[in-house]
Amino acid sequence: MATKARNQRDPRREELRRLGDRVREHRRARGMTQEALARALDLSVAYVSLIERGGRNPPYTTVVAIARALGVAPPRLFAEE
Repeated sequence: MATKARNQRDPRREELRRLGDRVREHRRARGMTQEALARALDLSVAYVSLIERGGRNPPYTTVVAIARALGVAPPRLFAEE
């Protein structure tokens, strides 16, 4: 499999970064720590951190659970604002 040049950005990775940014924004807006969010989701803090940094592609069910824990509709985590 061919590798991409370092200066080319993978659009999928960019989407994950944007998702992570939105999760972080909503979490902080609610005054939640990563630990509190992780506890609400029964996930590790390390996994929540990776999601927020765009380092993991969480399954749909996890994204829905994150949205619920943050008190937002799931589409809000994908909306371009």
